[in-house]
Amino acid sequence: MVRDVRWPVGVAAAYTVAQLLLVVPGTGLGWDETVYVSQVSPHAPAAFFSAPRARGITFLVAPVVALTDSLQALRVYLAVLSGAGLLLSMCVWRRLLSSYVAALAGALFAGLWITMLYGSQAMPNLWVAYGALIAVGCFLIAAQDRTDRTDRAALAGLGAAVAFTALMRPGDAFWLLLPLFGAALSVRAWRRPAVLLVLVGGAALGSAEWVIEAYLRYGGLPARLSRAGEIQGHLGWHLAFDDHVRALQGRTLCRPCNVPLREPLAAAWWFVLPLLTAGGVVAAARARKRALVLVPTVVGLALAAPYLLLVGYAAPRFLLPAYALLLLPAALGLMWLAGTALPRALVITALVLALAAHLTVQYLILEAAVSRSRSSQTAFGRVAAELRRQGLRPPCVVSGEEAVRVAFRSGCASRQTGGHDGSITPAAMGVTARSRPVAVLVRGDAHPPPYARFWRPHPLPALPGMPGLRAYLGPATLPGPAGNQQHAASVSTGPHPVRSDGPTRVPVRALRLPHSIQPFSLECSSPPVHAHGGRGRRPQTA
Repeated sequence: MVRDVRWPVGVAAAYTVAQLLLVVPGTGLGWDETVYVSQVSPHAPAAFFSAPRARGITFLVAPVVALTDSLQALRVYLAVLSGAGLLLSMCVWRRLLSSYVAALAGALFAGLWITMLYGSQAMPNLWVAYGALIAVGCFLIAAQDRTDRTDRAALAGLGAAVAFTALMRPGDAFWLLLPLFGAALSVRAWRRPAVLLVLVGGAALGSAEWVIEAYLRYGGLPARLSRAGEIQGHLGWHLAFDDHVRALQGRTLCRPCNVPLREPLAAAWWFVLPLLTAGGVVAAARARKRALVLVPTVVGLALAAPYLLLVGYAAPRFLLPAYALLLLPAALGLMWLAGTALPRALVITALVLALAAHLTVQYLILEAAVSRSRSSQTAFGRVAAELRRQGLRPPCVVSGEEAVRVAFRSGCASRQTGGHDGSITPAAMGVTARSRPVAVLVRGDAHPPPYARFWRPHPLPALPGMPGLRAYLGPATLPGPAGNQQHAASVSTGPHPVRSDGPTRVPVRALRLPHSIQPFSLECSSPPVHAHGGRGRRPQTA
């Protein structure tokens, strides 16, 4: 038994250590991460949380975020947890495709720069991948083994995995459930009421919070789904294959994806994966294990379908669940190729060299992505420090460009007066600025919004892609000791009008903000706009 698990344990340990050494040190929170983390952080008000988002990843990070504001502690926690998730996934599949195949599939998945980067990030896609892997594995175990003990354990694992996936991303859970439900109905030996009930019950349990919130805050589930589709660019027929290929060069978000493919080697594995998957299906058919490979292949393709066919932009993390499942037959295909192709020594040498080259490319892309994150963390720290020197101290509000991350670093609320993240009216922003510090961030030569036209302008250190960044500081934002006295003397004058697509949440902190800047709670994958509705928007994803 020990020998059976040592390869999966080794892969999971290597994945965790690699994250701790290569990714964790010095990386900052991304835009979407900040939205998720701010919902439970006692150190800053919650950012606007719009319709497409689900709260699963927020629940996952809550135990650490509630205890400490240390970003490194959060990164280490998620790195260790993601290593444990990978190990659990491989242990499920070692019962189906052997320990060696499961470990190889896990190593191939962990070796992708996307998997390495997002293992320690507060984002839901990797956790959807683990949920899908475990769900499909438990489904097949329950279908094969009818002994009471195994059956109960597999059904419990199936229900828990489906519920976990739905908690993280209800939309992905639908595409996971669809082929599993179809398989359970179409294969006579799998047509069991218990399996069907567990699939439906798990999905219902995991998505219950999202559905309840839809009726409480959005006028019903259809209204929330419609709003979510609008924020994500109106889901429809969009062939995004080329977008995902270009995004593999290291872009965490490609929206719009009009960048040229300058590094074709970065996407070479993307074109090899279907060939290896097909090889795995052939190998499984010869070994009379066709179902064990066909099911993860079909589910993987189903999870990829909406992002390749219906979403008009690309983010490499969207396809992590599909990669996790498709690499199972791919690993089996590699093992079959290494064991049957002749001359065997030459084939194995070529495969080892190809894998080494692949991992080298993945490492180089990862290094560049991590370097950008570290530079971004430093830049946002400089901006937050300069705003503090200019009098922006809690309770405060930030609007405009990159308001979410700047506000979180400064302990402020982030609010926009327009766009998908619109959560306060211009009139309310003007009133708020007379009683507490408010800053509107503007890039380049853009004009401030009308309500901030006569506020004090101040140049800020550049943010990535934003040279010439300026802050327009409201009348209550006074630098130095005078600013501190002003902040201590400021009091709420009562509620102000607020426009919202979602619920509000009172943050866990002793200081209570007026209603006009209470934190909102529902997720968004839209481009946040300038406070004055101008251009130069930064795309955001759910």
